Amino acid sequence: MADKQKFAFDKINFILLAVGMAIIIIGFLLMTGPASTEVAFEPDIFSVRRIKVAPAVCFFGFIFMIYAVLRKPKDTNNEKQL
Repeated sequence: MADKQKFAFDKINFILLAVGMAIIIIGFLLMTGPASTEVAFEPDIFSVRRIKVAPAVCFFGFIFMIYAVLRKPKDTNNEKQL
């Protein structure tokens, strides 16, 4: 019987990392929009979406990724021995 290699992350960790990265990308996409130029001022640069919601979404994504990295995978070898 071949023993499985023990990795620091399991499948759930990688899924959580991918979800966290998707949340961060969504946050950065929420920050995008029309820019002000030297000749035309764009008041949308001060919208709530761009200065409050998007950074909060990114922050939540970074916290989620920290959790995904620190999450300890369940040890299935101990359960099989019991």
